[in-house]
Amino acid sequence: MFENTFVAELASRLGSRVEVATDNNLTEGILISVTSDLISIDTTNGYGTGNRLYISINSINYVRFPATAA
Repeated sequence: MFENTFVAELASRLGSRVEVATDNNLTEGILISVTSDLISIDTTNGYGTGNRLYISINSINYVRFPATAA
């Protein structure tokens, strides 16, 4: 039940900068796409083309949306 709400919240934030934590990694980037099973993050650091990383919804420990500097 919570998973559906989580996926819906992520889908509403497409294009946002995110930090996603799993058991093994902390990944930062732009949230590109969300499905019921996976999210896709563009890990571009501002130089050249980035890498697209796919993360299973079930493996996510938390997601943080950092505030932008003013």
